[in-house]
Amino acid sequence: MPVHAFSTDLSAFVAGLPKAELHVHHVGSASPRIVAELAARHEGDTPVPADEAKLAEYFTFTDFAHFIEVYLAVSDLVRTPEDLWTLTYEVAREMAGQNIRYAELTCSPYNQTRRDLSAETFVEVIEDARRRARTDFGVELVWCFDIPGESGIPAADVTLDAALRLRPDGLVSFGLGGPEIGVPRPQFAPHFEAARAAGLRSVPHAGETTGSQTIWDALNHLGAERIGHGIAAAQDPALMAHLAERGITLEVCPTSNVCTRAVASIEEHPLPTLVAAGVPVTINSDDPPMFSTTLNHDYEVAAQLLGLDTAGVADLARAAVRASFLGDAGKRALLAEIDSYTAGLTA
Repeated sequence: MPVHAFSTDLSAFVAGLPKAELHVHHVGSASPRIVAELAARHEGDTPVPADEAKLAEYFTFTDFAHFIEVYLAVSDLVRTPEDLWTLTYEVAREMAGQNIRYAELTCSPYNQTRRDLSAETFVEVIEDARRRARTDFGVELVWCFDIPGESGIPAADVTLDAALRLRPDGLVSFGLGGPEIGVPRPQFAPHFEAARAAGLRSVPHAGETTGSQTIWDALNHLGAERIGHGIAAAQDPALMAHLAERGITLEVCPTSNVCTRAVASIEEHPLPTLVAAGVPVTINSDDPPMFSTTLNHDYEVAAQLLGLDTAGVADLARAAVRASFLGDAGKRALLAEIDSYTAGLTA
């Protein structure tokens, strides 16, 4: 069966399955509907089309560098408190439609505060939208404040300041994204040390478009507790053994890896190699509308790659809950919801 030929039964099961997502970007989660609305607000001052039909072509990437260019253009649409609130609240609405109960959204305060938004306003707005989303949609959003690595130490300074000085209630972790090539992980060690000392969890991207050394650097210099992407670990048996032994989870995003050309085709994705080596993994969508995917779709892709039935897919959902930074009571509640859902289907 081709990787994209999903059974109706599996699709229906995944659609109803309560889920957590651990690797999904704030701006990158904006659906074509949201992006078109924001682009229309700033028409004439952005390369982003204000037409949903044209966005599919705009979101076709030649390589990872092109993806970053487009991502930053979309990020630049978020210029006012109203833009930011709309983005955050509407992302939660989209997630609720997939039965996502909990999501750790990667935010880049540096990118969002380069225009007229202050860091204080940024935090106030996302926190207000987070509270409203919990009430209106039953979706619990929390934040990973992320350094855009291509902007270097100045961006890291701004990100750390926003995280430690403002410390929003929903902030749980500290990350590092953007291109890996030419952006060595060790330079950000002091920032991660300060964030970890303040109780934030370390979740840098590594090993998405470079080799396994980037992952080793994230572990050894940044104290990574989970790794964003990390698929290059499949090239390094010693690293896979280390991740398996330490229980360090990789946040795997299958469709994203193909769309950014990090992997040549979905059939060649290293997810099965990682799982066979005992590496803990979760399945995520990264920047779903930009890659014409959803978390539901990526669960189906993973099920095909790994040969999973519905019970195996439910275990993927449980793995995401256990690897999350949700509190113990929240984890128990969400795991019980998954168990109740699967029991109801097999009763």
